[in-house]
Amino acid sequence: IAVFGSARTRPDEPAYQTAVELSRRMREEGFMTITGAGPGIMAAGNEGAGREDSFGLDISLPFEASANEFIAGDPKLVKFNYFFTRKLSFVKEADAAVGLPGGFGTMDEIFEALTLIQTGKASIYPIVLLDGKGGTYWKFWKQFVDEHLARLGMISENDFHLFRVTDDVEEAVEEIVGFYRIFHSYRYVGDKIVLRLNAPLTEDSLAMIEEEFADVVKAGRMIQQKALEEEDDEEELSELVRLVFRHRRRDFGRLRQLIDAVNTSEVAAQK
Repeated sequence: IAVFGSARTRPDEPAYQTAVELSRRMREEGFMTITGAGPGIMAAGNEGAGREDSFGLDISLPFEASANEFIAGDPKLVKFNYFFTRKLSFVKEADAAVGLPGGFGTMDEIFEALTLIQTGKASIYPIVLLDGKGGTYWKFWKQFVDEHLARLGMISENDFHLFRVTDDVEEAVEEIVGFYRIFHSYRYVGDKIVLRLNAPLTEDSLAMIEEEFADVVKAGRMIQQKALEEEDDEEELSELVRLVFRHRRRDFGRLRQLIDAVNTSEVAAQK
């Protein structure tokens, strides 16, 4: 998971302690943590994950401290000169992103991830906007999105499925872990989207999903099958069952809803 947040948050602040607890819980669930390697929330993410399960993507700045004590000197600390290359690594290498309260940099990172996912330029993954218990930072951020971006038609209703706002660490953990309960990953082969699943869906579950999400299908049917020949370059995923259909490649919030439906579906017994 990528953890974003302010470099200026002190260790005695609720947001810092929340970031420590989040990364600790995600380590227990089998996830490593990637941070910007600096102080504040970034240090909290590395502290909670521990050095062994941490990565740091450090950025050269003329102000503010460099790598925090929890990742400094570690071989998994990578230094960057440019924000755009660092953001590429955050998006490309993470399986989820968690934003805690922060300044311009945090907004930049969260909006970058949302924009790339919304436009199909990056694969969908969970984005959780996490406050300390009782905090209102993301609550009021969402209010701005509601009252200005959505009201003026600058985003669609389905875009709200691309992120979750919460002040509960366990809810944040479940949002991420639940995303990979049955769903594993996806890729495109021509105009087909190939969803790789950890278990096959029952015929009834597949029929319900096909009916409910007919609007995302460009033509034809949803088919549950083995790996396509074009996926030979990912042999390690060859045993996963596939859900394949021709995708419209738009409204990725709706695709996120489909993934959520898959994750709450009944699965068939595997032979």
